[in-house]
Amino acid sequence: MKYKTALVLAGGAFGTSIAFVLTQNFEKVIIKVRSQENFDEINGGENKTYLPGQKLPKEIEAVLSWEAIDLSLIELVVSGLPMSAIDSFCSHNKDQLTVLFEKNVPLVSLAKGIDHESLKLPDELFNSHFDKYRNQIIYLSGPSFAKEIVDKQITMVTIAGSDRENLLKVCHMMSTDFFKPFPTLDIKGVLLGGALKNVIAIAGGIMEGLGYNHNTRAALITRGITEMLRFGVKFGARPETFYGPSGMGDLILTTTGELSRNKSFGMELAKGRKADEIIASSKSVVEGYKTAKAAYLLAKKYNIRARIFSGLYHVLYDGLDPKEVLAELMKLPPRFDDEN
Repeated sequence: MKYKTALVLAGGAFGTSIAFVLTQNFEKVIIKVRSQENFDEINGGENKTYLPGQKLPKEIEAVLSWEAIDLSLIELVVSGLPMSAIDSFCSHNKDQLTVLFEKNVPLVSLAKGIDHESLKLPDELFNSHFDKYRNQIIYLSGPSFAKEIVDKQITMVTIAGSDRENLLKVCHMMSTDFFKPFPTLDIKGVLLGGALKNVIAIAGGIMEGLGYNHNTRAALITRGITEMLRFGVKFGARPETFYGPSGMGDLILTTTGELSRNKSFGMELAKGRKADEIIASSKSVVEGYKTAKAAYLLAKKYNIRARIFSGLYHVLYDGLDPKEVLAELMKLPPRFDDEN
């Protein structure tokens, strides 16, 4: 093994799958969890709640408190926290995280979304607490279903940060014969791609649930990436980032793959179920739901032409019939993509 100990914060599906990746290079991987149930399951060799049917290696150990972790041994931290938990977690665990940052330990965030209240991306949330250590905070995104990662399906993702040395260090720590991260300095492009594709995935689920097929899906993906690029322009992101794993790659996966939570959410909506009801019945986070609101508000704030995002917002939050929204989209007059 190249490294000794890694720490994963939160024991959800994606965090657990990345813990599995890390066991290929680390002697021990600790997952800090909140619930006794999650603790018992992971230490029993299977995260039955979030990743059922996937056996976990003995190198993975769940803990409930910081007291069970020897911070001096940690060489890498991976945050599996969803957007809604980042701010609170950083506030309540600032001392422990600061100790790790002071040791030059990098932190990799897996969060994909935009805070619907502050309209902040994950980097802004982390930097508001740890601005001094922003060079050590890295953001991972790309087409990666948790189950397929643990099945050792070949997976390629993008990691973004502001320091080349730290990015290459993390690439070495996370690279295996089935999981490969590619480094970039375009943090905003990677984060916007990872967040906005979840919204398009919900739209894709609705369309499929309503009986639309391949032509419609192709139209949604191509027009979706066009609108995502418009957000990127406002945030100074690089256009080419949106055509890589964290943009087009993730968009294709989540709008076509059967394991996509956001797509499944959209398909349930097409059946007539209410959003609140679907979310309440699931332990997994549907990031695209709140991100849809954030994207709508950002589009209004910055005058971004984003018809698909606006239409989906009205479906989710105003109760509009998706068929009516689609009909209105088809009636729009022709315009060039570079027009405001």
